[in-house]
Amino acid sequence: MKHLGKFLIGSGVLVALAAGGVWYAKQREAADPETRYKFATLEQGDVTQTVSANGTLNPLVLVNVGTQVSGTVRKLYVDFNDKVKAGQKLLELDQSLLQTIARQSQANVGNVQASHDLAKANEARMKALLDKEYVSRQDYDQAAQALKSAQAQLAQARAAADKDQVNLSYSVITSPVSGVVVARLVDVGQTVAASFQTPTLIQIAQDLSKMAIDTSFAEADIGNIREGQKARFTVDAFPSRQFTGQVHQIRLNPTNQQNVVTYNVRIAVENEDLHLLPGMTAYVNIGVQKREKVLLVPNAALRFKPADGAVKKTENAEKSASTAGQAGAPGGGKGKKRDGQSGTVYVVEGEGLKPVSVQLGITDNRNTEVVSSELKAGVRVVTGENSNGDKKPSSVGMRMF
Repeated sequence: MKHLGKFLIGSGVLVALAAGGVWYAKQREAADPETRYKFATLEQGDVTQTVSANGTLNPLVLVNVGTQVSGTVRKLYVDFNDKVKAGQKLLELDQSLLQTIARQSQANVGNVQASHDLAKANEARMKALLDKEYVSRQDYDQAAQALKSAQAQLAQARAAADKDQVNLSYSVITSPVSGVVVARLVDVGQTVAASFQTPTLIQIAQDLSKMAIDTSFAEADIGNIREGQKARFTVDAFPSRQFTGQVHQIRLNPTNQQNVVTYNVRIAVENEDLHLLPGMTAYVNIGVQKREKVLLVPNAALRFKPADGAVKKTENAEKSASTAGQAGAPGGGKGKKRDGQSGTVYVVEGEGLKPVSVQLGITDNRNTEVVSSELKAGVRVVTGENSNGDKKPSSVGMRMF
């Protein structure tokens, strides 16, 4: 029994020592920076800073065809997606009332013409009698005045007749341009009223092979946008395809909504294959700045903040951290850096981390240009912690499995 007790005690001690060794090894592994942290290597490369916005695809020229006269739609000659040429008939309005008005005006011209002919004959007779001194000069002047009045009334009647004839011709709506019908807003039998505002009957896109994106950029970004810059965009209809365009116009008229000022930027787009359709939402990116062969740091490294106690307390580290805190406070962890800003990255030194201040340039939202730093290409920086390093080492005793 005594031997058995000694054996059990010895076995327990050995198990405890083995478990303690495993626990200690795990604690050492968890504290090892190479195991605890994720790293990225600084590299030389190119970076392009972009500004983004959403916009809507529109035809470069969209003509709203309306009517100058009221009436009921009698006949339609075109429908959606039809190709039309300039001068082609689009629709006709009922002409009954307009024809009646035109005939009345023409009849009035005949009536005034008869009065004019009579006044002309009277003027001629009075002139002949005046030459023989059978009438006075006053009588002749009255006849001449009546002739001029008749001539004016005749001209007025003819103008009214021409106006009514033009209104009659307006009952036939023709296309002002060549293009494609993108919208038809009326049907046969529908009554349209042209009063203070001309109603739109048909919309025609002059050329769908050339389109434009109308988008709005914030005032913080508009200073970097220039006419002629290349733009890239995608649409939901073709998510795997990227299209290109060019900044055509920056409109000076600002829009202010809830104290947010934006400016309309129009981007010209070639659409030779006609895949892009009017009204599509475009997600636009414009490259405003580019740097080539510069030192790049991942934005994840700029966002990383180590846990308390992980940073090695050295004189140089404290100085670097102090400098970074003073120069890099604005936006140091947001990942969107502009020229003249600073940030802090962490490198492994011994068994701890050392903060290093870096002067930053432009960013593409994944990597940021390093303008000035003691770091060089090939240096590894911390970008995050591994999942097994997120938890602090436990101080509770061994766990038996």
